[in-house]
Amino acid sequence: MRPHPARLLVSKGIFQVSALTLLLGFAGLIAPALPLWAAESGPPLMLAKVYHAGISLPDYWVSEKLDGVRGYWDGEKLMTRGGERIAAPAWFTAGWPKVSMDGELWAGRGQFAKAVSTVRQQTPSDEAWRAMRFMVFDLPAQGGPFTERIPALNGLVSQIDQLWVQAVAQFKVANQQALQRLLVATVKQGGEGLMLHRGASIYKGQRTDDLLKVKLHEDTEARVIAHIPGKGKYFGGLGALLVEMPATDSKPAQRFKLGTGFTDAQRQDPPPIGTLVTYRFRGFNHSGIPRFASFMRVRDDPSL
Repeated sequence: MRPHPARLLVSKGIFQVSALTLLLGFAGLIAPALPLWAAESGPPLMLAKVYHAGISLPDYWVSEKLDGVRGYWDGEKLMTRGGERIAAPAWFTAGWPKVSMDGELWAGRGQFAKAVSTVRQQTPSDEAWRAMRFMVFDLPAQGGPFTERIPALNGLVSQIDQLWVQAVAQFKVANQQALQRLLVATVKQGGEGLMLHRGASIYKGQRTDDLLKVKLHEDTEARVIAHIPGKGKYFGGLGALLVEMPATDSKPAQRFKLGTGFTDAQRQDPPPIGTLVTYRFRGFNHSGIPRFASFMRVRDDPSL
C-alpha cells in the first residue's frame, strides 16, 4: 500500500517532528496548514439535533436513519451537503424533475463505506451505482408543513418511477416505550437509528429541533489536529488522535484526545492531520469534553 503523504508514523524522527509541531501549535508559534473547522458552502439543508426528553412524540413523524451520504438534487444536478457536484452516471438522474429533493444516497444497512466510495468516484462505475438508491425524505421548495409535504413527496417519487429512487417511509409511534423498542429492533437489524420530523415544521436551512436523530449512542465529528505517539503495546504506532470539536453558539472549540476504537492497521496508518473523523460518546463531562469517546470512522470528505 502506498503511504499517505501526511502519514507521520514511519519513524521515530518523524514522531519527534510531530511532537514538536504539536508543542509549537499549542504555543501559537505556527499556524495550522488547514483551518481547524473550515466553513463549507452548500445548499441550505435542514439539519438534525439530538433527540432529548420532553418532546411531544405525537407531533413527530418517525423514519429510519439511513447511514449513507446526504444527497441534494437542486433540479439540475446532484450535490453533497457541502455543495460539491456528485458524478453520478447520466442514467441515474435521467428524467428527474426540476424540483429540489433532499435525501440520502444509500447502499443498504451497514454499507456506509461502500456508499462513500461510490459517491466519491470522479468517473462513476455503473456497477457500483446499480447498488445505490436515492432515498428521498423531503422536498425543500414544496412549502407547507411536513405533514403536507409527505404526500407530495410520495407522489413525486411515484411519477419518477425508478427503482433506485424511493421515498423514505414516515410513520407514527404510540409512545416513548414504542419508540425505544423500535430503535432497538432497528439497530439489531443493522440500522443506524431513527429520525423524528415534526409534522408542523416548515423546511428551514438550519439545525433545528424540528428534526431529531435518535440513536443508542451519540456521535459527531471532530478535526484531527495531531498524532500522539503510542506507548507500551502501541509503541511505534498511534497512541491517540488530538482532535478539535467545532465551536458552537454556546461554547468555544475544544480539543481532546481520542485514543480508543482504532484497529491495529489504523494505528499504523492513522487518519491524516486535517481529516474529519466521526466518534461516538456518552454525554459530556463538566468541562464540555465528550465522555467515553471512541473512534468510529474517517469522514475523509468533509462535504459528505
